Amino acid sequence: MATARTPAITQKQVVSFLAPRPRDSHKGQFGTVAVIGGNNGMIGAALLAGRAALKLGAGCVHVGLLADNAPGVDTQQAELMLHPARAALQLPRVDVLAIGCGMGTDLAAQKILHDALKLDASLVLDADALNMVAMRPELRSLLVTRKAPSVITPHPGEAARLLGVNTEGVQSARAARAEELSKRLNCSVVLKGAGSLCVTQEGKTWLNNTGNPGMSGPGMGDVLSGMIAAFIAQGLSVDNALLLAVHLHGAAGDALAQQQAGIGMTASEVTEWSRWLLNQWTK
Repeated sequence: MATARTPAITQKQVVSFLAPRPRDSHKGQFGTVAVIGGNNGMIGAALLAGRAALKLGAGCVHVGLLADNAPGVDTQQAELMLHPARAALQLPRVDVLAIGCGMGTDLAAQKILHDALKLDASLVLDADALNMVAMRPELRSLLVTRKAPSVITPHPGEAARLLGVNTEGVQSARAARAEELSKRLNCSVVLKGAGSLCVTQEGKTWLNNTGNPGMSGPGMGDVLSGMIAAFIAQGLSVDNALLLAVHLHGAAGDALAQQQAGIGMTASEVTEWSRWLLNQWTK
């Protein structure tokens, strides 16, 4: 429940961030997203993030994969451009980079994250990117000193590792811990969970009330990372992109639950319903 100190995100609020596309628009106007992750056995995580970025409106989406057996094409979403992870870092234009989904924490992953943190593009860091920042002080320092905007999307366990506390220490004071993360790491924060908390660059904390237990499944965080990246790429401020993506992501899960899909809900379905709702909200 929202309090005087922690107001709730509303649909009316996030819809105000949106504007109709001009009739003569083209893909170059809606930004370029690169997703980096997908180490051995975890390719699907990066593909889920890439598909979400594409279906939530990014103009171009590249996916850089670390896996030895990485495919050259996503046969379910051929519009995605797949590359080796290192090549994705060297693209001539990237407006926002989402990194960490299924990335692993081996030395190759650490080197790629090191170089990504030096880019001028906006960053969305999730999953193993957060675990590596918690592990390696030099990576934490690069994150803290970045000039370009950064967003981190930890679940309580990842937040605990970043703060050097246990999970119970995060869950017992979620707002305070989310705000502490934002200050310590110089970034916007989504502390995921029942009642996700968003802390903006200006230090304002928002509570999200959409979402339900059916979303307790694999890949949901990957989809959220791709959605945040898509909205940043399309020109929303980092904080507005964050609030819109988090609220819409949960609303899509709620729409699915209303269709009697609460058990067995998949992240791919949340992407599809997020796209449908976004188009309803922009009419």
